[in-house]
Amino acid sequence: MGAHISIPMYQRAIPQRYRLVGQKCVKCGKVNFPPKAVCKYCLSSAEFAPVKLSGRGTVYSYTVIAGGGAPPEFAEIARCKGRYPVALVQLEEGPVIIAQLVDVPEEEEIFIGMPVEAVFRKIYEEEGVIRYGIKFRPA
Repeated sequence: MGAHISIPMYQRAIPQRYRLVGQKCVKCGKVNFPPKAVCKYCLSSAEFAPVKLSGRGTVYSYTVIAGGGAPPEFAEIARCKGRYPVALVQLEEGPVIIAQLVDVPEEEEIFIGMPVEAVFRKIYEEEGVIRYGIKFRPA
């Protein structure tokens, strides 16, 4: 099995996984997502204010996972779909996150700079628990 995430660890991450809650550094004002212990931009502040991210952004880069390239937790979707796109998404608030792209009619329609929006979807199932989270679709 690949990137196992225990149920308690998964539950602690629900605010960012389900609601896209990041943290704004009180020193430099930059938004960290996912949340960090120390600001990844100024490296000197551990004081943050929670911030709800818009879920809007653009494709910064992307790839298509196919064949044996899928991580173990995504083997089921690879079997069902055969191939699926994954993107680095630059959020309006600044952070760049990695997520699966959904509702894209054709892979050829994906492009760098494509506007996208977050959607709440099933990610995978492990230990009998369905793991939900954020994916992105064309806006």
